[in-house]
Amino acid sequence: MGKRSKIVLGLLVTVLIGIIVTEIVRPRPINWRPSYTSISKIPFGCYVLFNELPSIFPNSDIEKVEKSVYDLLIENDSTITSNYIMINDFIYLDEQETNQILKYVENGNQVFIASSNFTGKLADTLNIQITQQYDIQEDSVKTSFSNQNFKQKHFYFTRGVDPAYFTSVDTVNTEILGHIQFKTSAFLENETEKIKTRANFIKTSFGKGSFIINTLPIAYSNYYLLGENSNYSVQSFSYLEDHLLYWDDYKKSGRKVITSPMRFVLNQPALKWSYYLLIVGLLLFVVFKAKREQRIIPIIKPLENSSVEFAKTVGSLYHQHRDYKNLNDKKTTYFLTYIRNRYYVDTTVLDEKLITQLTAKAGKPTAETKAIIELILSLKNKPIHTEQDALNLAQKINTFKQSYGR
Repeated sequence: MGKRSKIVLGLLVTVLIGIIVTEIVRPRPINWRPSYTSISKIPFGCYVLFNELPSIFPNSDIEKVEKSVYDLLIENDSTITSNYIMINDFIYLDEQETNQILKYVENGNQVFIASSNFTGKLADTLNIQITQQYDIQEDSVKTSFSNQNFKQKHFYFTRGVDPAYFTSVDTVNTEILGHIQFKTSAFLENETEKIKTRANFIKTSFGKGSFIINTLPIAYSNYYLLGENSNYSVQSFSYLEDHLLYWDDYKKSGRKVITSPMRFVLNQPALKWSYYLLIVGLLLFVVFKAKREQRIIPIIKPLENSSVEFAKTVGSLYHQHRDYKNLNDKKTTYFLTYIRNRYYVDTTVLDEKLITQLTAKAGKPTAETKAIIELILSLKNKPIHTEQDALNLAQKINTFKQSYGR
């Protein structure tokens, strides 16, 4: 190895050590993303709840489930009465999973679901619709239970809450167990603040069993269980009977899906960047030491971009099912994300302040910006959407994006 190669290698090793030390000593920022897994210790994980289940259900065996609902229910003995707990910011079961879980409940078992976004065949079968409210004032969310025997009747939630509530239930088979109360923001001249109270906790009978559904999954996270709201989960779980308990750890936003043997290295930021830097260093070393003459590199035709076709396929699927509300909700979510990433404005509250900031940063007429925000708010409060609603929203979003000239 020549003197020049030794100098290059020494510099690479020095930089590598510097990066490792920097990554180790720097404080890690708090991760506020929803996870809800049993091993996640971040604020919106469920590590505390899962480890407290033995004290909440002292006479029940607890089994963590890391496979799909369908796989679990077809493998286990259906004659053993049990409970199934599913907590996540969104819950969607395919047709096979839905058929199995309906059969499971019909045979006398209970399913506890905590989710602010619950759609699919299961929701349709139970005649359940959930709506999320985005234009709320901070520190304005309060929940309560219908059961007057509970020792704590009211709970307040201040962070990470987008209130969700039921807009449709099967009134014949459903019992209202709790409500959510929130104050909407008023930013238009002809609007005033409104305090709304909606049902957010229900029990729906199905066959010999029941579904217990709550629209506030964040109440079961580490952040709130370590505070004054710890009794909320305990009181809501009191509607479950004392049987074998399945904890779903599969349908989670924070579930890790890396299957590579390098998963430990790639999950640690310091080791991950050290690994990447080592690969780059070896490549540079090979380039400097390789011969300048080499064979002609054949031209490889790049893969075709199928993103547009995929988007068209998904769009046509929503159109065929006429699920315009779900389609509009997703369009709204993506558009608000686009605004945050493009113009660096806060979209938590869709108010006059947002309209002013967005108008200034995007260089739009105030009327155009105000029109699209008002349309989004009106669609959020509308229980049923039509095809014309979807077309109007898509047209305004496309016009807003295409006229961006910088």
